[in-house]
Amino acid sequence: MSRGIYITANDRVIDQTIALLNSIRLYDADTPIVLIPYDDNYQEIAKILKESYGVQVYEDLEFIDRLSKQLYQIFGEGFFARPNQFRKQACWFGPFDEFIYIDTDIVVFDKIANTIDYLKDNDFICYDYQHKGGITNVFSSKVIEENVFSQEELQDMFNGGFWGSKKGLISEQILYDSFTECATHPEYFDFSQKTSDQPIINYMILKRIPSRFNIVRRAGGAPGSWAGSKHFQRQGEQIIDPNVNQPLEYLHWAGIRIQPGCAYWDIWKRYRYLNEAMPDDESLRTPTQKNQIQQLKEKVKRWF
Repeated sequence: MSRGIYITANDRVIDQTIALLNSIRLYDADTPIVLIPYDDNYQEIAKILKESYGVQVYEDLEFIDRLSKQLYQIFGEGFFARPNQFRKQACWFGPFDEFIYIDTDIVVFDKIANTIDYLKDNDFICYDYQHKGGITNVFSSKVIEENVFSQEELQDMFNGGFWGSKKGLISEQILYDSFTECATHPEYFDFSQKTSDQPIINYMILKRIPSRFNIVRRAGGAPGSWAGSKHFQRQGEQIIDPNVNQPLEYLHWAGIRIQPGCAYWDIWKRYRYLNEAMPDDESLRTPTQKNQIQQLKEKVKRWF
């Protein structure tokens, strides 16, 4: 039985992708990884990933294109802020019998492929506390008012940046049927923060795959992962979740721009420039960030 990791990326997120792959390969030299191109602009990152990390590009690019276009058409062009996120649904049809999917705004702190072991007793896994924040960024109150999902089912909501399952559990027809159901009831979903795939894929998993497990519910508990969490503690190079007294297994900058000054910037920067010369923060600031800093300096000058 083949097991592996899927990622999506293009040439606009080269630095994020390198940071993720540096972290994965630091703890795991062997687990195969497949790149699902986010769009047609992926040649540079694909070359880097193949030469440095042994990452292969998803073989059937024509299938990805056909699948994504069909999914777009169900809702209509322009409905989603980032429709290319749905290309990750090619995971269900790729080379791995069991897999995890990981977003590129993540770094990991151990052999993260070991989480695939949870698929021995489950058909779908996730690893986050998305459900603790209520239904925001996934569903609207309509799913409760109209009994689309029970409160118990809503406890299985997950973040779309890290999840795993088994090849073939979701067919093309199930994807199309699920999208059609969702397009019929757009009022069920919360797209206010410009999420695209997360609400729809949550709906599909909650409706179609009953055997689900969130790793944070394992015996003894499990740490959080969101870089925006305020309660984590630093112990040297480890980040500890004091709620369970365990080190984080991965850190996810979901909704956070990764740039100098952001939460855990030093952690991300360490993995991005692992085995490279470490640049200074000033050289890594975006033009927007540099302009904001200059404006602040000018304000300070005027005050004094």
